[in-house]
Amino acid sequence: MVRISITTSRRTELVPATSAIQKAIAALPPWDGLLHVHSPHTTAGVTVNEQADPDVAADLEKTLAKLVPWNAGYAHAEGNSAAHVQTALVGVSTWVPVKNGRLALGTWQGIFLCEFDGPRTRELWLTPVKEAT
Repeated sequence: MVRISITTSRRTELVPATSAIQKAIAALPPWDGLLHVHSPHTTAGVTVNEQADPDVAADLEKTLAKLVPWNAGYAHAEGNSAAHVQTALVGVSTWVPVKNGRLALGTWQGIFLCEFDGPRTRELWLTPVKEAT
């Protein structure tokens, strides 16, 4: 497993992580298979979506904030229940195909760390799963 750190700058932020992930796996011998990308946090998730237009990430942030407002009378005493719910909706991991050691994403796709309780320094855990030969 390879771990990378990503620093966020806002409470809610979709941070493009594709380049950092590709750089981290480039140090491994090339392989074909899958990469499991996991956020070990309860208030930060991972998603794949359009990375070419930053307005898409901004729209996702706005929509999640409307769906799960920060102040909605939650019982959780720490005061960050919305972040927990948003993470549950987005999920904490994704699978990405890898071909010859390179992420095999669609033309517009990118991998995002989804921060819902920042700013913080977060980790992503990258686990390569090689194709059987």
